[in-house]
Amino acid sequence: MRHRHFDDWIAEHYEVLAPELFEPETIDPTVDFLAHMAGDGPVLELGIGTGRVALPLSRRGLRVHGIELSEPMVQRLRGLDGAGQVDVTLGDFSSTDVGATFALVYLVRNTITNVITQDAQVATFRNAATHLVPGGCFVVENYVPNLQRLPPGETTYVFTASPSHLGFEEYDLDAQIAVSHHYWTIDGEVHTVSSAHRYAWPAELDLMARLAGMTLRERWGGWERRAFTADSASHVSVWEKAG
Repeated sequence: MRHRHFDDWIAEHYEVLAPELFEPETIDPTVDFLAHMAGDGPVLELGIGTGRVALPLSRRGLRVHGIELSEPMVQRLRGLDGAGQVDVTLGDFSSTDVGATFALVYLVRNTITNVITQDAQVATFRNAATHLVPGGCFVVENYVPNLQRLPPGETTYVFTASPSHLGFEEYDLDAQIAVSHHYWTIDGEVHTVSSAHRYAWPAELDLMARLAGMTLRERWGGWERRAFTADSASHVSVWEKAG
């Protein structure tokens, strides 16, 4: 089960809290990559949220279906232009079956870490494979854990600090869990959100894909198809279901 921290307040303020995610320089390469991988589609997004990626994909002429656990996020999506062209199933994307198969299943913006046990992450890969046609692809965008930032003996890392946003993580290294704490100041009020995330290295995700009957097809350092190197902070990985 994914962590239920995408509540009404987050849904209402999502674009304010992370405006960079909605900028054309972020959205356009993401949609270009996914549309190219999908061909004629259809496609399934795991963790569709408010439709940040699904809606522009739909405008490309692709049939988009999504799975989302947070009802407030789906309600926000339903109020946006073009939402009537996107199908959404409420549920946990590690286990929910929408009763159809797709050319492409995708999961963006580190959402795999919202699944906070290894067993549930493995189940997510299996569920993705179940929804793929033979030869279809599962695409995941995720960060590379950067534990080198932690000094010996330390378990807390501040990843952002500005007048409007303080964010830091507390690490449980044995369990591969990072608890993210956010303090946002919006309209003179301070809002706090904490959420647990299970981080995983690319090699561990490759093994999950193999357990689900998929093999790594390509891996990039970003949606623009930059080379993935030892210095890459994140990756876009593509696994293909056996044909």
